[in-house]
Order: sequence, then structure tokens, then C-alpha cells
Amino acid sequence: MALSLIIEKEYVQKSERVKSVDFHPAEPWILASLHSGTMCIWNYQTQTVVKSFKVTESPVRSAKFIARENWVVSGADDKYIRVYNCNTSEKCKEFEAHEDYIRCVAVHPSLPYVMSASDDMVIKLWDWEKDWLCTQIFVGHSHYVMQVAFNPKDTLSFASASLDGTIKIWNLHSAVPSFTLDGHSKGVNCVDYFTGSHEPRLLTGSDDFTVKVWDYQSKISLQTLEGHKHNVTLVCAHPELPIIITGSEDANICIWDATTYRLLETLNYDLGRVWTIGYKKGSYKIILSLGVEEEE
Repeated sequence: MALSLIIEKEYVQKSERVKSVDFHPAEPWILASLHSGTMCIWNYQTQTVVKSFKVTESPVRSAKFIARENWVVSGADDKYIRVYNCNTSEKCKEFEAHEDYIRCVAVHPSLPYVMSASDDMVIKLWDWEKDWLCTQIFVGHSHYVMQVAFNPKDTLSFASASLDGTIKIWNLHSAVPSFTLDGHSKGVNCVDYFTGSHEPRLLTGSDDFTVKVWDYQSKISLQTLEGHKHNVTLVCAHPELPIIITGSEDANICIWDATTYRLLETLNYDLGRVWTIGYKKGSYKIILSLGVEEEE
């Protein structure tokens, strides 16, 4: 199978760093959160800025659309979660959520929940129908929690990736992890569930330069993907195509066969370290956020 990744359009936002991107499920919009403390919504068809939100003076490491409420939600280094209306730009909610940097926010696919993960080593669940009450605190990691992802096959469970080198699987109704996956030799930066496969598989990327594929029911590592030369910062199991996409601080994007795990192609656009990826279901479009960044 011959695959190639072609840049159809290029979007430029003057900023030190792009920290996250997210596709709107219905509109032709891309949400980008920036190191400068700003969020921007881009229309990728007209190549224009729809909205721009000056959120804070601190980096906004994660932002997501909550399309069913017409909101965007962000988590920043100032420890605050903020919610804005997409149409009016009005700030709907602002509150201090953690004791340290917020690395990730994730929106539940059907329930009124947002999950946040932080350098304070905990994960929190927020219910917007209860005025953003924190309904659960998940404790178990011993280092920064870098990312969380809801399980699309069981939306009452989720996975977390941490610099303590582990991946933990949780249930929304329990404050302690259901079990731990341990196999990387260094910190784990990213996690994603396979959605197009019937098999219970999970994907993780690490500072040990590798990507691992897990069977989260049998709790074993099925495959280790080796090809990057620096920390792996993103993993993506494409929801429709039988491919895995990974990105790294080595500035490479690797495309893998999701069945055989063979490396199909390595791409490098000379744009610096790769930090984040977004995709839109049903469109076969992928947006990569690439940026040259100095070491933190």
C-alpha cells in the first residue's frame, strides 16, 4: 500500500509555539492553542481567522471544541480552565483547576464531562451541568500526567500517560486506577485508542524514542515500533484508515501499517519538532501542527 502525506494548505500563525490543535466535527474549523496564551479558530476552507481569544499570559497547552454546547475549553500553565462561547467569544467559565501546569483537557463524547491532567500528578473530572463541579479526582501517578484519552469502545473508562513511565487505565467511578501498563523505559508522553479496529488496542509514545501497541484487555505489549531518533510526542491511530501516525522531537512524521506494524514512510518538512496532531472523522483529512521550539 503506497501512502503519502501531502500538505494541501499551510496555515500560519505568528507564535512561539503551537501547543495543540483540534478539528470541529461539523464546521470547517481548526482550533489552535498557542504558547503565547492565545487560542485561534481557523477556517481551513477560506484560510481566515474566525475567532481569536487572548486567554492568558501563560502557555495554553491544550484546547478542545465542545461542539454540542458551542464552546471551546482550554487548560493553561496558569493552572486555570477557561470556557468560551464560539459565536460570541464570551468567557462562560473560568476557575483554578490544578496546583501546577495543565497538560491536557479531554471532552467526553456523550456525557457533560471534561477531564484535565496536570503536572500536579492528578487527573480531575469536571461536570459542566453541575456548574463545573469536580466530581472525581484520580490519583496514582508519581510524575506529570501528560495526556488522557477516553476509550471509544467503553466511554466509562480512559487511559492516562505519565512521565513516571506508565500508562494507567481508569474507570470514571473510581479514584484509583483499574490497572497499569508498564513497558516503556522512560516517560510516556502520549496515548491514543484504536477506534477502527474491533481489537482492544492502545497506542503510546515515549521519551525512550519508541511507540508501543498494547492489548489493554490482556494487558500485554503487542508490538514496539522503532524508527524515531528522539522523544515521541504524538501518536494517532487513524479512525478510518489502517494507519498509525507518530511524531517526534526528531522532526519526523512516521506512517505505519496498523495491521503489520511495518514502517511505510518517514516524512520530514524541515519545520522543526512535531508536537501535536488533529484529524477530522469522515474527511480523511489530517492536520499536523509543526513548530521549531527551543528546549523547555
